[in-house]
Amino acid sequence: MPIKIQSDLPACKILEKENIFVMTEKRADTQDIRPLKIAIVNLMPTKVETETQLLRLLGNTPLQIEISLVRMENHVSKNTDEDYLEKFYISSNELYTQKFDGMIITGAPVEQLAFESVDYWKDLCKIMDYARENVFSTLYLCWGAFAGLYHHYGIKKYLLDRKMSGIFMNERCTEGDPLLRGFDDTFPIPQSRHTTLHKEDVEKCRELVILAESAEAGVTIIKSKDNREIFMTGHLEYDTMTLANEFYRDTDKGMKVPLPKNYFPTNNVNRMPTSYWRATAHLFYSNWLNYYVYQATPFNFV
Repeated sequence: MPIKIQSDLPACKILEKENIFVMTEKRADTQDIRPLKIAIVNLMPTKVETETQLLRLLGNTPLQIEISLVRMENHVSKNTDEDYLEKFYISSNELYTQKFDGMIITGAPVEQLAFESVDYWKDLCKIMDYARENVFSTLYLCWGAFAGLYHHYGIKKYLLDRKMSGIFMNERCTEGDPLLRGFDDTFPIPQSRHTTLHKEDVEKCRELVILAESAEAGVTIIKSKDNREIFMTGHLEYDTMTLANEFYRDTDKGMKVPLPKNYFPTNNVNRMPTSYWRATAHLFYSNWLNYYVYQATPFNFV
């Protein structure tokens, strides 16, 4: 089934070329189906790239999805034209007038700052509080995960000595959870971050369950016991070249960043990397939408 987005959103043409069924608002209005309403709070500077990555995964299920892209009301974007945001995004203030079946809060390149030093922190906290009352399941990604764990549960983040970048294998920490249904015994998740959390801090919180961890990357997937909040420290949505482009960008700036682990063939930056996490990504998002959003939300919720 399709994802419902604006017909002139740049991601629309990209997804159509990949044979992902995209439905425009006009066509969706003719169908007597109550789609799942998903809000994406996109905090990444690369708006179009992140939109496309997430919509690609959300659009590969039997469910009809209606997407609302959300921008921070009091934040001025340095990388995205204001006209673009006005055209394709709703403001956080408009968000509060609606209810959603699911929400995704992305990462952001601000992880080396204290949370309270981020200029939109208060606005984001308001969104996270709103989600607890008006969204059936919220998926927090990378910095978004650290932000959600800190705001809701007081779990601190810790700066790493050097950036963690690469593809890291993970193992499940609990059996039978629907979010990891169909997963292999070990599975890859891309990581790109400067911070980490301590497992013992999570274990002290009785409201949380650790679903997966990595010997190298630490705790990677956490959920609340009521299934309303999912936290992932990595980026399953990343494209094949995303880590490479980040590495090239940083080295071109003269920054000393580590070579992404388990990524470039023979660790040669001139060789094309290949994706081996795509199947895991599609299964993860399909499971989230099915078991934590679709099957949990009443028909007349929104």
